[in-house]
Amino acid sequence: MRQIHEPAVQLELATQQEWLERNLSRYLNFFANGDDIIPERIDPALVEVTTRQHRDLFRVARLLWSLPFSKGYGRRLRFLLIDQANNKLIGLLALQSPPLSFPARDRLFQYPPGRKTELVNQTMDIQTLGAVPPYDYLLGGKLVALVAASNEVRQRYWQKYVGRMTEMERRILPPHLVALTTTSAFGRSSLYNRLKYRDVAIAESLGYTEGYGTFHLMELYPLFREFLESQGISTYGGFGTGPRRKWQTMVRALERLGFSAEFLRHGIKREVFLFRLIDNLEAYMEGRDTTPVYRNLPFSDLVAWWRERWLLPRVERVHEWKEWRNEEIKNRLRIGQDKVAEVIL
Repeated sequence: MRQIHEPAVQLELATQQEWLERNLSRYLNFFANGDDIIPERIDPALVEVTTRQHRDLFRVARLLWSLPFSKGYGRRLRFLLIDQANNKLIGLLALQSPPLSFPARDRLFQYPPGRKTELVNQTMDIQTLGAVPPYDYLLGGKLVALVAASNEVRQRYWQKYVGRMTEMERRILPPHLVALTTTSAFGRSSLYNRLKYRDVAIAESLGYTEGYGTFHLMELYPLFREFLESQGISTYGGFGTGPRRKWQTMVRALERLGFSAEFLRHGIKREVFLFRLIDNLEAYMEGRDTTPVYRNLPFSDLVAWWRERWLLPRVERVHEWKEWRNEEIKNRLRIGQDKVAEVIL
């Protein structure tokens, strides 16, 4: 599965090489060496991405992922998780507007007539979630996943979007964040499965996607656009054209070239997860309740639980993190250059 994603990841790395050459040295010290970490003293802080430094650090770290990155669409929140004990980066969390049609989610609810858009847009989709080395060895990804459900994340959503008018329909939606959805990177997820805070399930499996997408054809995407433009078909992707622009562009190009849209089947069925942020989710999404009943999940309590449940037991079993050196970040980000050249050729 990683090999299937590899060309798209390497292509993305190729486009970022010039920027990385100029900027990586500024941000390398935000990545810990193994000996920078004293597990018992890890002190996480949730930092919203608001400054240029935050954005650039997020950009560098996200290039370490095994999946290609997109900037997201609609309403967006991005966070860094920083270890205050050493000022090093633990991990990333990014949320975006959810897809309006998402069968695994939609099967759960009987939306009231005419209210699906309003209700679905009180949820968000997890676009990026995970830990960076060496915190990933210490199950830092579990911490980031717990934090996604925290009071602090949904409160920040409220602060950012209360009274905010939507751009397309020019209406004000309730600023409630009632649930999150996400899909695993590679089939069944070890990160989200059995993720609990004490006896409260944080991530609930909803089954699997059908195995369709666009990432495996991204090398051809510029050619698809060029072909459609030559046919007088606009591929402009600015505001108002929707989040499925790549999909729609590829479908149109394939059809006009005489190929089946089945080429968009990559066969990777991702596990779908739901994070309930309120206890009365079904009743709220079906219009039977008008007020969300929020779960109380303070950031500090989730951190303490992660430390007890995952971090300290992990430290006793795993020791590779101690040998990690942040220079490997540089190696990982530059590994792709030769491979990208081969892909493009």
